[in-house]
Amino acid sequence: MAELEKIIDRKTKPEDKIRFSQMAAYGSGGIIPIALYNATGILIGMMGNISLGLSAFWLGFILIIPRLWEAFSDPIIGHMSDNTRTRWGRRRPFLLIGGILVAVFFVLIWWIPKGDMVRLWFPSDAGFQVFQLVYILITIILFFTAVNIFEIPHGALGMELTTDYHERTRLFSAKSFIGNIFAICTPWMIKLASMDIFSGVGGNEADGMRYLSIIVALIIIPLTIWMFVTLREPGFVKAAKHEKTPFWQDMKVAGTNRNFIMLTLTIFTLAMGFNFVQLLGSYIPVFYVFGGDKDLGFTLLSINGTIWGITAILAVFPLNWISPKLGKRNTLTIAILLMCLAQLSKIVCYNPTYPFLIIIPTALLAAGMLFFFTLGSSMVGDICDEDELKRGYRSEGSFYSIFWWFIKMGSAFAGFIGGALIVFTMFDESQVTKVDALQGSVKELRSEVSYWREADSLQRVKSLDIATANAEWIGNLKTKDIGALDESKEYAKHLEKELLKIQALEDQSDTAYLNRKKAMILNALSLTKSTINDLEQLQVKLEDPGLQSNDSLAKAIISKAIPLTYSTKIEKARMNSFELKWHLEYKSREVNRNQGHYQQISQNMGIVNQGISELSTSTDLNLLNKELSKIMSEFVQLTQQTPFTLLMMRVVEIGLPLLLSIFSIFFLLRYSLTEKRSLEIKDLLKKRNEEKYHSND
Repeated sequence: MAELEKIIDRKTKPEDKIRFSQMAAYGSGGIIPIALYNATGILIGMMGNISLGLSAFWLGFILIIPRLWEAFSDPIIGHMSDNTRTRWGRRRPFLLIGGILVAVFFVLIWWIPKGDMVRLWFPSDAGFQVFQLVYILITIILFFTAVNIFEIPHGALGMELTTDYHERTRLFSAKSFIGNIFAICTPWMIKLASMDIFSGVGGNEADGMRYLSIIVALIIIPLTIWMFVTLREPGFVKAAKHEKTPFWQDMKVAGTNRNFIMLTLTIFTLAMGFNFVQLLGSYIPVFYVFGGDKDLGFTLLSINGTIWGITAILAVFPLNWISPKLGKRNTLTIAILLMCLAQLSKIVCYNPTYPFLIIIPTALLAAGMLFFFTLGSSMVGDICDEDELKRGYRSEGSFYSIFWWFIKMGSAFAGFIGGALIVFTMFDESQVTKVDALQGSVKELRSEVSYWREADSLQRVKSLDIATANAEWIGNLKTKDIGALDESKEYAKHLEKELLKIQALEDQSDTAYLNRKKAMILNALSLTKSTINDLEQLQVKLEDPGLQSNDSLAKAIISKAIPLTYSTKIEKARMNSFELKWHLEYKSREVNRNQGHYQQISQNMGIVNQGISELSTSTDLNLLNKELSKIMSEFVQLTQQTPFTLLMMRVVEIGLPLLLSIFSIFFLLRYSLTEKRSLEIKDLLKKRNEEKYHSND
């Protein structure tokens, strides 16, 4: 016992300590795998489903493909990194190239082609959605590959920077610390993306992410260059003398190491359990805690993510205090138990009455996860020391790539299963996206009405002379007329395309819907074409040089022209209202279990639909603004999901990780590389290296 205490209390020698500049530069690399890599999968799954209306099942399915690609590419990247010999080392070139590619491909992911004009390229909505899914698939593959080009050599470099048992934990803690500082910001992406400054009036979160991603890229590229310039490779001098090893030999060595297998299964099993339900965890605050209010839900998710990041940052300090005292395996067991406690606390803390209780399980889970993954990476380094003692050769890249490949494969199938679970809970993404479309068209209409109300108020305040006032009105109308004309022409093309689709589907069973939609389209198309004609005539009238001095004529034209600028927006709102109303009525007939729920929402939708049908271009702007405000106040109720869906979301999200945690502890108890043995290995390696050094002299 005294001998064990002596080993545990053993302090890091000065020569084994890592300088602060190296610690900070290395830790900055945690931004890519901890913040961006993890956030991207969640954001794509959530935004693709509730912002673009893509199937959660198919989103989950296509996310398996990049993971299968990683199964092929990760070990190759690790092997290439182990066997690279350049003037800059064997890891740093990968960091530079990978980091820059991460920034570029992160931007590309979010520029998903969308909108009515893009839809015109495809004969059906299904074809359009397949196109969007393929685009997401290709860009995600490129992004994940770039992350791995950076992360695998980066993780391997962390094992080389120090051979000290506890200093290695501190190094990976620095990576977690800085990565989680940036991770505090990533949950706010979805909230920021939904703001008009990024998404535009009438846009949604998917639109806003296009511009936020550019800001992220402008942060990642300079940090990547700083890491490349600052970091050094202390193990490269020794590695440069080693012969290059065959790929399959390195894979066999890692795959037959018993401690490596047990550690990998421990991490893999638990990570898989929590990744299964990660997407559900993002839906619950929005659709259960806040009843479908995306604005409040996204705010809570952002606050929750900030609490997660802060807790993970602070958890670094107790980790580096507990681990040296209890050992890594015992500390890892504590981490698993902490995460189980977090799951159990959700039974009480998922509470619509007290929504901020959710931060309790979040804090517990964040601390447990920080302990878990930081120690996992550090323990892989200990296994590499053991392997070096046996073989006389270090293969950090191969070990690290296989370790993370298993975790990523768990994430891949978790993404697929998570999508399947969303479908299993009967979540209605069509309802959410149709509400979004209707809300977007009403917001655009209200924005246009507000513009003209404010313009009228400013005119009254300025007290301009008649000619100057008319000139200002005419200038505003010219600008708005061009935009309204382009919008109307695009919408007319969209309606004509929709009419062709209906004609191709007329032999299908739902004839009542198709007939009603056809009548709606024909009416909207007629009104839109009339608006186009009026707007074109208006352009000619506005060019009359004597118009501004003819007050009576100017006022007559202005009073008729202003409604023309938002006439098409009213038609869009009516069409979107029809689609949502029909969908809710269909669901109320289709789903017997939740019939009452859909009937209640259909009644609310009837009020909204009536309000929209009564909108008119002849209505006074102030009254029209009030009517639109009243309609917008009803939207939150329209996104509410069924009681069955909300119950199943919570049951699955809480229970599944608890079940797989049992298996994780089972594998961890079979991990036998103790702290005492790790310190013995370090001393033996040091002695052997010193003997080689003296023999060479």
